[in-house]
Amino acid sequence: MTDTKLALILAAGNGTRIASRAGELPKPLVSMNGKPLLEHVMTGARQAGVERFVIVIGYRGHAIKQWYESHPIEGVQVTWVANPDYKKANGISVLCARKVIHENFLLLMADHLFEPETARSLLRQPLGMEEVILGVDTNICRVFDLDDATKVRLEEDRVVEIGKSLRNYNALDTGMFHCSPAIFDWLELAATNGNCSLSDGLLLMAQKGTFKGFNIGDAQWQDVDTPAALDYAQHIVSPLIRNSFGITGPAYV
Repeated sequence: MTDTKLALILAAGNGTRIASRAGELPKPLVSMNGKPLLEHVMTGARQAGVERFVIVIGYRGHAIKQWYESHPIEGVQVTWVANPDYKKANGISVLCARKVIHENFLLLMADHLFEPETARSLLRQPLGMEEVILGVDTNICRVFDLDDATKVRLEEDRVVEIGKSLRNYNALDTGMFHCSPAIFDWLELAATNGNCSLSDGLLLMAQKGTFKGFNIGDAQWQDVDTPAALDYAQHIVSPLIRNSFGITGPAYV
């Protein structure tokens, strides 16, 4: 079993593209099968062995904290980190957590659903002191919205390029990373005028040869960024994930 018991969840963004379903709610609290997206993500990570969470909040962060205070997950510790610059790229949200993270961690997005076994398998992968390992999906033909997906070019187990506009790629970014704290240094190096995306820092790691990919095989995942993606996740992805674990009753992802 992995020694990594900490997860960092990015939950700070506005979620403008799903606003028609969110109303006044921040995107992490948008409901899927009766539970907020953030609850699905936290529950999946908990089942994968995570015991401590650092959650970066920004847009309507107080509402997210209030929700969790009334719906706590038993047996876990949560540290909240505020990102006042939540309108900037997501690399800034990662950097906001630097002062409270000093060990290897699982990096997750509040709007990316996954199978707990995928996270568990990713955390079992040996992680060097300067490395990051990304869960990648090589089943490109099955992705719901390819235009919106972040593309990855792999050479064996190394990620050599990453970005939404890549033309030459052979895998997709699932939004799930096993990280060493070295990622913070690379994000700071990548920052321009106080802003950087996660992909900006990871591109520098790729050039250094310390960014690896882990193929998730046939496991299910979904980025829930639009109303159409939410519908797809509710009716297609969620039942498949549940069936893969032999689970009946209310969906947990």
